[in-house]
Amino acid sequence: MTFRYIGSKARVVDAIFSRIDRPKKQVRFVDLFCGTGVVAEAAARHGFSVHLNDHLSSAVIMASARMIGASAVPFSELGGYESAIAKLNVAKPRKGFIFREYSPASVSRIGFERRYFTEKNAALIDGARALIASWVAKGVVSLAEERLLIADLLSASNRAANIAGTYGCFLSTWQKQALGPMTLRVRELPKSSGTVTTTTLDASAVPVRADDVVYLDPPYTKRQYAAYYHLLETIALGDEPKVEGVSGLRPWREKASDFCYRTRAMGAFTSLIRDLPARRVLISYSDDAHVPIDALIDAMRPFGKVTPTALIDIGRYRPNRVAGGGQASVTEYLIELERTQQQVMA
Repeated sequence: MTFRYIGSKARVVDAIFSRIDRPKKQVRFVDLFCGTGVVAEAAARHGFSVHLNDHLSSAVIMASARMIGASAVPFSELGGYESAIAKLNVAKPRKGFIFREYSPASVSRIGFERRYFTEKNAALIDGARALIASWVAKGVVSLAEERLLIADLLSASNRAANIAGTYGCFLSTWQKQALGPMTLRVRELPKSSGTVTTTTLDASAVPVRADDVVYLDPPYTKRQYAAYYHLLETIALGDEPKVEGVSGLRPWREKASDFCYRTRAMGAFTSLIRDLPARRVLISYSDDAHVPIDALIDAMRPFGKVTPTALIDIGRYRPNRVAGGGQASVTEYLIELERTQQQVMA
């Protein structure tokens, strides 16, 4: 991926899979908080079938696009993948929703400029998104092809965004990367797709089987992903929600995570783990989290055998100078929970 995502395990994924054996038979890897899909992609390479889940459609789209094989997206009606991207790059600009709400054009309606994108780039985003929607309506592209193109548009939009790292707010002065033209790029695709299914449910509502390997990487801090990545969600959905405030936030509180509240995080962890029917659960965790890791491990012990492993130290996420205080690095852990059938059924 071409952008920073809070909690991304890109720097940790190799260490995670040094602890996970390749499956001897077809086993499903269920990623309940998939984010951009870096861990699920590695699971697919290791021979797992994969189920992706996230409350954000944009996350599921980005994650699933990582595992779409070339054979699944021939773009027969558009002359191939490269031709489809070329067509999107010359799509007619539109003064649509992104232009009206997230470029300086917003001043005419709300009295101030939202500088997420230049007017030119916002119109290019609207134009490309509208063209994808028209291809879908005409049956020109399949679901896999639609998801791949939307993921490519999200990456291109992010490269042209005038932000420090998230969409919690825009920067007041234009950064160099935001002034160039928004351009989609052809990504390198694997030859074929693995078995990948998706949902956009609350983690507790995802159907899980006893023989699944369930991976949890929930939010650990106060940052609510639905708010911090609201603009990617709007581009992904192609809708026009009622937005508000300086940041132009779309309605997001129905997707607020209990894991982001210090007083609710432990309860969210224990209830989720208690109710999971899987015999093997893997949890990525950080010592930068609301719940102290020792307290989390103690809370998990009644559910089965708990094995915590310190993986590596990584630089702490710093979206801006204000957030730059505190510890410079955090330790990433993998906590493994193994339980018997009797413990699962208890």
